[in-house]
Amino acid sequence: MSADKRVLTFGKRLREVRKSKGLSQEKLAELAGIDRSYMSEIERGEYNISLLKLYQICDALEVEAKDLV
Repeated sequence: MSADKRVLTFGKRLREVRKSKGLSQEKLAELAGIDRSYMSEIERGEYNISLLKLYQICDALEVEAKDLV
């Protein structure tokens, strides 16, 4: 699988998990300490995020990194 495809797949999975937890994009961004517009771009697969951002998002969602990748 190409890197671009993986970034898109990650964004899609992130959106699914966020919605399953009943969180808005804005609320997740707030909990993770990430700008809402950046969170939107992550979910659309526009950014290959750092591990630090991954763990911030995982902590906010209360999931393990393996649940998103």
